[in-house]
Amino acid sequence: GWLAARGFFDFAGSTVVHSIGGWAALVGTMMLGPRIGKYAKDGSIIPIPGHHMGYCVMGTFILWLGWFGFNPGSTMAADPAAISTVAINTNMAAAAGMVVATLIAWLVLGKPDLSMMLNGALAGLVAITAPCAQTTMTGSIIIGAIGGALVVFGVLFFDKIKVDDPVGALSVHLVNGVWGTFSVGLFSTTTGLFYGHGAGQLGTQTLGIAAVGIGTVVVSIIAWSLIKATLGLRVSAAEEVEGLDIGEHAMEAYVFGGSKPSEYAEHGRGA
Repeated sequence: GWLAARGFFDFAGSTVVHSIGGWAALVGTMMLGPRIGKYAKDGSIIPIPGHHMGYCVMGTFILWLGWFGFNPGSTMAADPAAISTVAINTNMAAAAGMVVATLIAWLVLGKPDLSMMLNGALAGLVAITAPCAQTTMTGSIIIGAIGGALVVFGVLFFDKIKVDDPVGALSVHLVNGVWGTFSVGLFSTTTGLFYGHGAGQLGTQTLGIAAVGIGTVVVSIIAWSLIKATLGLRVSAAEEVEGLDIGEHAMEAYVFGGSKPSEYAEHGRGA
């Protein structure tokens, strides 16, 4: 399309996979509203922790492994040199993202938060997805490191404005999808600003980010509104408190002495 003709570069999908999903998720999350009990009546944030961090670790490493098909596979050719470059850049960005997210969370939150560490790795992976074929290993480390910092501050920001994102998907996919796409204009060895090629590519990448963002938001508003008007977006408060395992499958995944997970009900829906 017209963005491709202008030289917009998104090798494996920081925009067409991640930020598009992120923009659509942002609209859906805002229309859906926060979970019951996420925000108290005085506006304070009430953490609702995940049920099994071990599964989160396993899932993150499965994704990390899968990215070696996702990014190198986008070369669409059995080119050892190109595949090797993309693979090492992908891995180093993920590692840098995890390390920096660990340090930032430790400094800001007082503890090396495991969920932030895992999202830091994913943030690095998302960010490097666009520039992985056109940057150096040093560039990939910097891109991933910035992604790791962005994901921590992104999670805190969305919580502050009361956009309830249970797994930090907006911070991983939207924020770092945008950052990864933008970083092409800085770190591309063939067109990037830091390699003496001027700001032309940076402008093209920014135009692409804006165009795709606006287009996705408009389409998402229409799509979510149609779902809300027909099928509905949200289950009843009673079903939400009781748990969707019961509503959808007529059984519970976890039974604690026969009690129901109603401890959040007293807080109301929040803002």
